[in-house]
Amino acid sequence: MPAQTLAAQPARWLWTCREGFESHLFEELAWADAAPRLLGPALVESQQRPEVPPAFGRAAEKVLATWAPPGGAQVPVEDIVGAMSGLPSRVPWLVRAYTPDSAKGNTQAGRAEALEAAVRAALPSGRVLEDDSRARESGALLVGLCVAPDGVLMLGAVSAREALSLAPGGRRRMKRAGESPSRAAMKLEEALDGLAHEPGRGDVCVDLGAAPGGWTQRLVARGARVVAVDPAKLMPELAKNPRVQHIQESAFAYAPEESADWLFCDMAWRPLEVAQLLAKWGRRRWARNLVANIKLPMKDKNPLLLRVRQTLVEDGGWEGLTVRQLYHDRDEVTVTAHRMR
Repeated sequence: MPAQTLAAQPARWLWTCREGFESHLFEELAWADAAPRLLGPALVESQQRPEVPPAFGRAAEKVLATWAPPGGAQVPVEDIVGAMSGLPSRVPWLVRAYTPDSAKGNTQAGRAEALEAAVRAALPSGRVLEDDSRARESGALLVGLCVAPDGVLMLGAVSAREALSLAPGGRRRMKRAGESPSRAAMKLEEALDGLAHEPGRGDVCVDLGAAPGGWTQRLVARGARVVAVDPAKLMPELAKNPRVQHIQESAFAYAPEESADWLFCDMAWRPLEVAQLLAKWGRRRWARNLVANIKLPMKDKNPLLLRVRQTLVEDGGWEGLTVRQLYHDRDEVTVTAHRMR
């Protein structure tokens, strides 16, 4: 790791990740022949963007310009706006200033907030998109300002439709509902936030390893009917809910009576055994959509994820597979996929 933050090179790609996982992201990019380079905590750059997004990359943007003024001096707003002049103006811009997700990076949060406001104010009226929920459908351009430690500032851009995340730096913070039993609910909400469609009223969902009920609770709140599979007990209010059927047995022994619209799984269990279980559900066409959380080992994370991908796709027939470490994930990744019928 560099002693001080390095500035990314223009025309290369800037990646963000969770602090402590830079080496895993670097390894993924190296395996893809993307010529990676460590820039600092939570920051990696690469020559190109691989076709299969790396699991440990939260966000990626193509670098337009970088600044590292002596003594960490402020970069004039007019210089930043001038560097944006080559961007296409026929589409709206979603402007996001962010800091690396690291202890040192978080100290720059106030600077990033002020810089985003100043840049927005300096841009032509109507250029900036205010609502990110319309960014992809409107073909907007995501313009990122990475306010890094040691006075480094990096400007990048990527099409919103190709962006890994529309959240600043890929840090999609979900609010924790007061009645939620655990952090699990936020993990699920973040996973669903990135999907083209979500479970809704009337959908049949199976939640493997459901107890105490964090994921089941959020699915019921969306109007779904949930089959919660876990030998342990659910929260009393969920156990009484008429749209929850609690099957008190092992997820590995359970076989559904009917095909489900969605399969959910968040079990603290050996990752390859969980992948084999999920592959069985895909192979037997017991569910059409998959959202699962895979716990990671202390070592050899990337080799294990290769085996997980292979198991789900080749053995399970799951399609459109994504494997990503989301903001609310810790030593784990979130998997999504679907199965055509």
